[in-house]
Amino acid sequence: MVNDLKSALAALEAQRPDSLLGLRETQWLDAKKAPYRLTDDPKAVEELTKDVAAFANGGGGVIVVGIATRLEHDEEVLDQVVGVELAAVNVDQIRKLIRQRISPAPRGVRVGWSGAEGDDRVLFIEIPAQTDHALFAVPAAVGKSGAPRLDTVAVPMRDGDSTYWLPRAEIVQLLSAGVRALGMPTAQALADLVRQAVSVAGSVSGPRVGQGLPDREREMRAAYEELADAGLGEPAGEAWAQGAAALQDLRHEIDGEPGWVLCLVSGRPAVVVAEPVWQVIVETGRRAPGGQDPLAAIGFPRPPADTDTPWVIPAGALRVDLDGGSWGPGHLTRSGRGVWRWQPVPRFSLDQGRSAEIGTAGQTPALRLRALVNLPWAEASTLEVDKSRRTQLEQLLPRSAVAGAVTLLSRRRGAELPAARWERGSFGNSSRSAGYTCTIAGPDGTPAVTTSVTLALPTAMESTVVACADVLIENPEAWAAALGPGWNTQLGLDEVQAVLLAAWETAAELLPDVVGDPASLTWAAPPTTELRITSEQPADNGVLPVLDTLVDLGLLGPNDNGPRPKLAVTITAAPAMDRAERQHLLREALVHMANAFGYVDAETDVL
Repeated sequence: MVNDLKSALAALEAQRPDSLLGLRETQWLDAKKAPYRLTDDPKAVEELTKDVAAFANGGGGVIVVGIATRLEHDEEVLDQVVGVELAAVNVDQIRKLIRQRISPAPRGVRVGWSGAEGDDRVLFIEIPAQTDHALFAVPAAVGKSGAPRLDTVAVPMRDGDSTYWLPRAEIVQLLSAGVRALGMPTAQALADLVRQAVSVAGSVSGPRVGQGLPDREREMRAAYEELADAGLGEPAGEAWAQGAAALQDLRHEIDGEPGWVLCLVSGRPAVVVAEPVWQVIVETGRRAPGGQDPLAAIGFPRPPADTDTPWVIPAGALRVDLDGGSWGPGHLTRSGRGVWRWQPVPRFSLDQGRSAEIGTAGQTPALRLRALVNLPWAEASTLEVDKSRRTQLEQLLPRSAVAGAVTLLSRRRGAELPAARWERGSFGNSSRSAGYTCTIAGPDGTPAVTTSVTLALPTAMESTVVACADVLIENPEAWAAALGPGWNTQLGLDEVQAVLLAAWETAAELLPDVVGDPASLTWAAPPTTELRITSEQPADNGVLPVLDTLVDLGLLGPNDNGPRPKLAVTITAAPAMDRAERQHLLREALVHMANAFGYVDAETDVL
């Protein structure tokens, strides 16, 4: 039950904004039907900073945007989730205005999204209770565009379900109490303060470098001085902490030129990023689901691996290396047309996604070789499989890489059994999915080798696009009968590599074309490929046979953990690549897999 700030935040984090319906606006809760119009209404900017500062002065709270209220007994009751379009809100702009226009900047403010995929989503701004006993002030409201008046001050306060301005008389009383407690500063003291500010910041007209983060101010000053030749101007606002990074907006030394963002992450050289490139970084991370902070997803810019000095990323940069976010290491690259795209740095793991078993229900092949590609596109909900692309896929499958690899398995054993006849598979075909199979049968019609491909668009259970290519040795005896006398159906490790390479290429490059141009889509999470080698046909006693009976694994060396029926590995990498790069990654992935499953002597030079 939601009845306080803690439970309300828990409901929002659980993607259940509807749990707040029926609550009344209170000291800790404020609801807005529509987002703040920050780009074209100066009063909206003043309203945002007033609302946030009032909660900071009042013990903390949360502002929920996208929930309509109704009036009940002179109280506003949260009535209906109307939602907010993600494109209508610039979360980074909200954070920046809060930092720049509230003095001192409240600590720990969090801006996020809540709502399950496919439902109306709301924006929330969490303002934690502040612990430094500060009074949070904003420039006096004028209702006009332009820079705020730095020579005015106003203090918003929260009172129940409303916000009011602290009267001037009370502000005077607070100032007087401070003077009585600390004494009126002398003219000499004021002069010393001014002289100190000038020596530290070079100007008294704005914040100094590192102001707002006293623990890191010296470090930020040193980085600023090392990078000054890049064209850094004065700070445009106070520094702030975001995750592991200390950040500060800087002006350019030349009026009219785009500004900079100074970024310091402990243990790395400092980086200063041109404002247009910084916006690309933030916008890319903003596509992460669940209202995750963009930089918590994509990470922070870093110098190249071989650099140990501060690094400048100018507005004309073509590449930005990133690390430290939930997406893992990656980089943004800009095409010749000026389009930025994020790609992960290739890496390996044994993690498997929820789609790992897709299409396997009711199947018990003797051996399965599978390549399953997870494609978490941000625009996946708008995609569909249309008739023309389905027809094109049907025409290309007989000449696909996986069809060629399966045909070669029989050809190497002296038989011409092409994987040429493809039919619509049992997985189902619709505007949301495509599935095809090709079966090579034994002389008596028993399925011997089956090749299947599947592409599935997101569902309520799976949020990513899934493309999969399977090669199944259904019945080794039936295959042997089709091959002719004397042929061994056990696969060599080189054959397994060739099939997995072809299946991966088919799943990563041929199948995604059925929904359009994959190169025009952007990621909401890192793409992955899951490779599997499994024996799935149990013996009469119910025990699965070990892989060694179906695949010659001798090149991997001895297994310290004993034989097993399954080997698997997951590759995080961009799905599209040239064949040589894919082959190199496959070898490295197979060695990673073999080592993890007990073949500790396996090396790439034996594959």
